[in-house]
Amino acid sequence: MKEYEVIWEIFNKCPGNQMRDVFVEELEIEDPEMYVKQKFEGKEVSYERTDLPDGTIIFDILTSQIKQRCSFTEI
Repeated sequence: MKEYEVIWEIFNKCPGNQMRDVFVEELEIEDPEMYVKQKFEGKEVSYERTDLPDGTIIFDILTSQIKQRCSFTEI
């Protein structure tokens, strides 16, 4: 298992309001993609995965018409 700093952002849908909810935690997980699938299990969800050159893995997620992002950076 690897240890990651996970940043989960929930973007605000209100026009003109750029604030968003941000949650940060450290987790030991085997597979970030499986973590995302389990987090949103039972919901209609779509996502795009981006692997950055520095090793960060980003999932841009859309569920219930709300844009979210989970970023995984190995510690």
